[in-house]
Amino acid sequence: MIQHKIINGKMVALTPQEITQRQAEEAAWLASQPSPLEVAMKNLRARRNKALADSDWTVLIDVPLEPAEKSAWMNYRNLLRNITDGLKTVEQVKAVTLPKQPK
Repeated sequence: MIQHKIINGKMVALTPQEITQRQAEEAAWLASQPSPLEVAMKNLRARRNKALADSDWTVLIDVPLEPAEKSAWMNYRNLLRNITDGLKTVEQVKAVTLPKQPK
């Protein structure tokens, strides 16, 4: 931790009040940072959301898909939407692979 400051080119020791204030600032900054799990989940959701957006065309009313194809795409999109269910650790999140798109 920083125990000094520079004033007019000279190193000056921090006062006890300045040290306390600096510790509070550092604690507040650390508390505002996302946890590793939050970061991993955000990244997974971004990948999932892109896959959903890339398959949006499959749910249009006039899409030329057979009923079986449309059902396969609906199942795929449902798997994507549920991909984050039950994930509680960074390791679990990193182990997730997105499902393959129907052909």
